[in-house]
Amino acid sequence: MENKCSKYEGLFVFSDEETLQKHLEECEECRREHQKMQKVSELLGEVKFHYRLQAKKVRKVKAVCVALCLIFFSTSLGVMTNDTDLVDALMYGETLTAEDLGFPVDSYGLLVVDDEF
Repeated sequence: MENKCSKYEGLFVFSDEETLQKHLEECEECRREHQKMQKVSELLGEVKFHYRLQAKKVRKVKAVCVALCLIFFSTSLGVMTNDTDLVDALMYGETLTAEDLGFPVDSYGLLVVDDEF
């Protein structure tokens, strides 16, 4: 059984270009592996442009969403600050009662119901 060379990955990652080239001249297995890696690198170079375009589109969509949210919240905040009655009611917990709405109530504030049916 023939021993396979396993130095390619270590040389590719951790050594300089000269050391890798010297080893590639000596080792046929590593040279084939290097050629495969070069082909993969070329393929990645070809499709990189398309992925960058897609990433730009995603960033634009995110920016538009953030802008719309800012517009919505700033508008709603503007309405809230201009309508002081609504703000006071929300801040101080004032709620409308049945008497404020014009319904007949008794001394406890409960609705009065007539027995005339």
